[in-house]
Amino acid sequence: MNVGILSSGIIAGAMARTLSAMEGAKCLAVASRELEKARAFAHAHNIPRAYGSYDELIADKDIELVYVALPNTLHYEYTKRALEAGKPVLCEKPFTVTAAEAESLVAISREKGVFLCEAMWTRFMPVVPMIRERLEKGRIGNIVSLQANLGYRLTHVERLVKHAYAGGALLDLGVYPINFARMYHSVPIDEVISDAVLTDERVDEQNSILLRYRDGVTANLYSTMLANTDRRGVIYGTNGYLAVDNINNPARVDVYDGKCALTETFFAPAQISGYEYQVEASKKAIAAGKIECEELPHQETLSIMRIVHKLRKSWGSI
Repeated sequence: MNVGILSSGIIAGAMARTLSAMEGAKCLAVASRELEKARAFAHAHNIPRAYGSYDELIADKDIELVYVALPNTLHYEYTKRALEAGKPVLCEKPFTVTAAEAESLVAISREKGVFLCEAMWTRFMPVVPMIRERLEKGRIGNIVSLQANLGYRLTHVERLVKHAYAGGALLDLGVYPINFARMYHSVPIDEVISDAVLTDERVDEQNSILLRYRDGVTANLYSTMLANTDRRGVIYGTNGYLAVDNINNPARVDVYDGKCALTETFFAPAQISGYEYQVEASKKAIAAGKIECEELPHQETLSIMRIVHKLRKSWGSI
């Protein structure tokens, strides 16, 4: 599968390195707003084609999947252009800046029958079904609550501190704890309670979120760009709990019984970077003629974007 990357930034570089190590997928082209940047990126990653505009890459007839790794505020515009050109798209998280933008993209995908998926890489990792298997077998009993956090010191990153760039902890970090809570307990959410610390730019430096599910289960979630956190996720049950070492890229999972005794430790398989799983899932779905991935269907992306939009609006960030 020939992949085209929109962007020559850090995440684009990670994807380019991943594709170079994969079988059955390769990076055919990269695009930047400056041709010299695209050429330098292409040279560094041994990519055959470089374009000085995003539209040129989208128009390349040999591109079979467009990977959108642009700044948050550009996700909607260029995902829309690619879909309208009939190109399958894997768009980085956060999927869009607003819920309305997400709904619009999904509508276009469905209308044109073109594949579309959010690149929330944690959804596609092989450790996910390993965790679900333990939960389904009742290893910790019935789930009663979940908690997850993700934090890095990122106040030096301009795009994260500027409102004009749709910055803030929630869009770049907080979506991971929310996805963790949804991945392992998919019951409808009846109530969302939150608080956030905003900067003068009206972006959230850190936030706390409480989700109350319809069945009474709760999820306590936290994200921050002020400090490095342990990035831990825990699922508590009536007969024990399951602890994930790093919700951003889990490597180790520990299972405890009702007396807090460790009963099992299992590890994620070796990986290239972790990005390869979303590419493989996209390739599989496209080959099957599907317009979404079963690991992260459109409706789930929309549900989370609606939660995110509601939170930012309540904080005054929108």
